[in-house]
Amino acid sequence: MSDEQAHGELVARSSAESVDVDDLAQQLVASAVERQVALTGEGGLLTTLTRRVLQAALEAEMSAHLGYDKHAVAGRDGGNSRNGSSPKTVRTEIGDVQIQVPRDRAGTFEPQIVPKHQRRLAGFDEAVISLYAKGMTTGDIAAHLSQVYDTDVSRDLVSRVTDQVLGEMKAWSARPLDAIYPVILIDAIVLKVREGTVANRPVYVAIGIDLNGFRDVLGLWVGPSGGEGAKQWMNMLSDLKNRGILDACIVCCDGLKGLPEAITAAWPAATVQTCVVHLVRNSLRYASKKYWQAITRDLKRIYTAPSLAAAETEFETFAQQWEPLYPAMVRMWRNSWTEFIPFLDFPVEVRKLIYTTNGIESLNARFRAATRRRGHFPDEQSALKVLYLAVLERQKNRPNPTGQIAGWKNILNVLSMTYGDRLGLN
Repeated sequence: MSDEQAHGELVARSSAESVDVDDLAQQLVASAVERQVALTGEGGLLTTLTRRVLQAALEAEMSAHLGYDKHAVAGRDGGNSRNGSSPKTVRTEIGDVQIQVPRDRAGTFEPQIVPKHQRRLAGFDEAVISLYAKGMTTGDIAAHLSQVYDTDVSRDLVSRVTDQVLGEMKAWSARPLDAIYPVILIDAIVLKVREGTVANRPVYVAIGIDLNGFRDVLGLWVGPSGGEGAKQWMNMLSDLKNRGILDACIVCCDGLKGLPEAITAAWPAATVQTCVVHLVRNSLRYASKKYWQAITRDLKRIYTAPSLAAAETEFETFAQQWEPLYPAMVRMWRNSWTEFIPFLDFPVEVRKLIYTTNGIESLNARFRAATRRRGHFPDEQSALKVLYLAVLERQKNRPNPTGQIAGWKNILNVLSMTYGDRLGLN
């Protein structure tokens, strides 16, 4: 008796005897171990079971279509009848499965579990897309499926599978947005994209925090090579406005060139807040590493000051200490002061929310993990596809897509004192 027949008899016998599912699983595994049968691949336990389940389902579909079971007397001379079968290979999450698709004489049978012309079960595509979102390249995925499931998958097939999300991505990028967001975080990452030649291209990322305290990735935009500029930022912000954002109370960004001016043009009443973490990080670029600890300690006294007046006093002390040694560092702080100070008007809970783009930095870390192994992208669409899938993967990992801000009720109460009429909470 073959291994497939043995496994089939065990499944049939356990079904007739109403064996518990856990008991059945243990018996199947024990049988596979005893016979030294692999789990996946040709003749493997899971492959055999999948084949038998699919085959049984197809036969059940045919019986329902014709109105009688296979070999039943009722089917004799009853018009349409079975007419043999056709072999078909179906790709699944556990490897290739060979099945026989039954035919009817009238040619009217349309199987549902494995539709005509479909050679991949849905779970296979979902597995490929998930691996792609986690940073594996098309070559990595093809090699992985070949090694683990003993099935040959071309890189072109992986690309076609992942391209299924392009329609969803287009709809996601054009979806309507809320009329107002209390806080919007904006940043940019740089990817290598081929545009004739491979070039560094900025990808702009925006996250909005809505009135209920939930984060939402508002969009992704690929800019031209050569860095950020006012024109590129205006295109991005115009897209957000066209999709429904009429106002933003606070927009936190990394002091990107041309962005503060573009924000003011798009939402004149918005408060522009420079990311303090980025300011501190940029400060250290000007200083010797042996002074980093002292500089960060002195800067902390500035951004944790209880008031604007206290922060100004701390800054003057900082300038007296470090300007003779690092004048460019101090000049950077003077130039950024107007966009640095808005958060000082708020209590600690709100300060933590708006003085850093850490929320978007966390997302950028996921983007970097998804793109690290790819070297460069053949076009903009490929780059956006990977980032979009990384966004979806993050949503699947949490019951709440991107998480509600801790202590949001208290934060909203404070924000409403300043922006109450604009928030529309009355």
